[in-house]
Amino acid sequence: MNQLSKKSKLPHIVAVLLFIVISCVYLSPVFEGKQLVGHDTESFKGMSKEIIDYNENNDDAAKWTNRMFGGMPSYQISCVRPHTAISWINSVLLIFPRVVITLFLYLIGFYILLLMLKVNPWLSIAGSIAFAFGSYNFIILAVGHDTKAMAIAYMAPLIGSVILAFRWNRWLGVILTAVFLGLAIQANHLQILYYTLLILVIYGITELFFAIKSKQLKEMLVTFALLLGSAAIAIGLNATNLLTTYEYSQYTMRGKSNGLTIDKTSSQKGLNTDYITQWSYGIDETMTLLIPNYKGGSSQNKLSNTSETAQKLRENGIQDVESIMQNTAMPTYWGTQPFTSGPVYAGAIVCFLFVLGLFLVEGKNKWWILGATILSILLAWGKNFLPFTEFFINYVPLYNMFRAVSMTLVIATFCMALMASLALKEFFNPDIDKQRKIKALYISGGIVGGITLLLSLVPQIAGDFKSSSDSMLVSYGYPDFIVNTLPLDRQALLRSDAFRSFAFIALSALVLWLYAAKNLKQKFAFTALALLFLLDLVPIAKRYLNNEHFNEKREGSYFTPSPADKFILQDRSQFRVLDMTVDIFNSSKPAYFHNLIGGYHAAKLRRYQELINLHLEREIFNTRQSFKGATSEADIQKALAYNQIMNMLNMKYLIYHHESQPIINPFANGNAWFVSTCHIEQTADDEMLKLGTINTKTELVADKAFASLLPKTITPDSTAIIQLTGYSPNVLKYESHSKTDQIAVFSEIYYEKGWNAYIDGQKVPYFRANYLLRALPIKAGNHTIEFKFEPKSYDLGNTIALISSILLLLLLGIVLFKKYKKRKTISE
Repeated sequence: MNQLSKKSKLPHIVAVLLFIVISCVYLSPVFEGKQLVGHDTESFKGMSKEIIDYNENNDDAAKWTNRMFGGMPSYQISCVRPHTAISWINSVLLIFPRVVITLFLYLIGFYILLLMLKVNPWLSIAGSIAFAFGSYNFIILAVGHDTKAMAIAYMAPLIGSVILAFRWNRWLGVILTAVFLGLAIQANHLQILYYTLLILVIYGITELFFAIKSKQLKEMLVTFALLLGSAAIAIGLNATNLLTTYEYSQYTMRGKSNGLTIDKTSSQKGLNTDYITQWSYGIDETMTLLIPNYKGGSSQNKLSNTSETAQKLRENGIQDVESIMQNTAMPTYWGTQPFTSGPVYAGAIVCFLFVLGLFLVEGKNKWWILGATILSILLAWGKNFLPFTEFFINYVPLYNMFRAVSMTLVIATFCMALMASLALKEFFNPDIDKQRKIKALYISGGIVGGITLLLSLVPQIAGDFKSSSDSMLVSYGYPDFIVNTLPLDRQALLRSDAFRSFAFIALSALVLWLYAAKNLKQKFAFTALALLFLLDLVPIAKRYLNNEHFNEKREGSYFTPSPADKFILQDRSQFRVLDMTVDIFNSSKPAYFHNLIGGYHAAKLRRYQELINLHLEREIFNTRQSFKGATSEADIQKALAYNQIMNMLNMKYLIYHHESQPIINPFANGNAWFVSTCHIEQTADDEMLKLGTINTKTELVADKAFASLLPKTITPDSTAIIQLTGYSPNVLKYESHSKTDQIAVFSEIYYEKGWNAYIDGQKVPYFRANYLLRALPIKAGNHTIEFKFEPKSYDLGNTIALISSILLLLLLGIVLFKKYKKRKTISE
């Protein structure tokens, strides 16, 4: 019995050790002191700097930051959350570098799923490789989408736990569902979690159908009820994040409309259709699942020294062509997306086995996997299949909260790898008729292999290999002949990868045929398939994440302050900066040093986005224009006087060149100021339009809902003064003096779900002014004013998380006790 137990544990031990080795070898540069630096990684460092610095030096947590867009909650940037019954898991895992542990989780998570589906452990190792090394999993690591990668890693064990609960072990499945769902939510990428739940809905419908058919509906409903309980615990464990995020989301671009109709891009609830579908996968581009370079690969791709472009360079007498080709990225992508970091490649062998699975896998598994795969592909087409997409945007709950519909292909790559693994399970099942397996092998190999062979012989079937942006390449500095050579190079890329895919399909089919013919033992077939998966997938993954993507640790150099930054950093007061050397509303790098007018975040406040669309973009354009006719800094400063919106946002410094001294804006309104005139408007449109006409230093505009807080008249007081005397992310302190009652406007973003106003320690009401700032009536005399960020959702979430942790531990204790009693009874 002891020997049997050791034998059954051996494949699991081997799997864990092998996955660790694979992860460490593939990502070996991190053990050489290098780091993987992607765009989102650098963005995070910039936007989170104030938060992290504050948290390191204070007992309370920064729940707000002023570094971007005038100020926003820290919930979806970097927010301290309570320790729970599952948070220690991440602490243990992160002993290894994050990127290494992510790859390990890709592998081990899918391995767990396959075990729960009763797949042979040794075969499960091969199946895990097939899923983990899909190209998209590495593309997102390369660009720094860490939370997305972690959420994808938890997809498989979460789905596996639900399947375990329904089919094999109800209580163990319920506990594991609570754990893995908790971890998936904790990963904090709600879009991937949403797609995971879509898979589970489709699986649940299939399970319901078979439960009714087999007259086991009652058993299924009991399990479903228990799973709902485990889901409640998992949600509770993450209550702090979920409550604050949900509350904040209602005020972001993903939330409800503010009633503004003059901004067509922001008038609907949720994200608008154009924004959601901007990154839509082309219908024919779906072929990248089978042939990676079907559409040319990434938008920036290096061509070989023997390419048509290289040969043309030689013909034109260009020297050192080999070096040029090695160091110059070419726009080889010719699909319909604005640009791409790389194709979604599921694997040639995976695609072949997916089709094989349609003939061999039992209906109970086949239909939900096939249904989810087809759904994800249709959704990924986005604007290229608009009626279907609009149906989901308009009628499927929460779908309009997420952008980049091409991301739905994570469902397809997951399901295809799963079907491929189950196809192998059935092919190696001795109970299935040999002739049935051979017939399925011939058909699937003929279909998928035939497509790849045909495209390798006649690549012109794919199209003309021209991109709509090719005509602009010359204006970007490319030689004239590039518009003729690039299509030829794209054709060559497709031909090469098509034949490559054909070769791997043929080799994997040969392995299966040899096994079926009893010319190859099962263990050797498993090993051969695992190696073929690696040989197929790893080189493609290496195109998008390889040793060249790792650099020496460089935070100090990347965020080294420029002369302009150093000049501004000498000013210890509170203000905001407009950095015109970057993409103002798509870069958070300057936030490492300064509070910004702009920034980069996918969930900025809707009101701020509307202000950008209707006022700030115009003022920034006018500012750029002023540079053209200016003969001195004074000329530019005069132009800044007309930027009433930037002035009310306290934009004190303008960086136009990092090596030059920034321009000081003498017209910035400051941190707070008293106004003499108040305008009440009836609608959001009227308020926004009025804002563009007033002098924000002396006037304010407010919605009619706040009329009761405004005085009928304001008695002027030329001696009145209000100034900021204390600053932290969560608390702002001011001192005011006036002889008459006044209205103060604060250059701080209005966010009613947490910011409270206090005058001399007494909580008082305040209101929204100038569409998105705070304003407060202040009585005559000397007063201390404080704004404190005290979100109730944060404290409530912490309490719920604690209760949920206790419930999870109690549930685990009950199950372990029942198991102990059962074993004791059997022993007796």
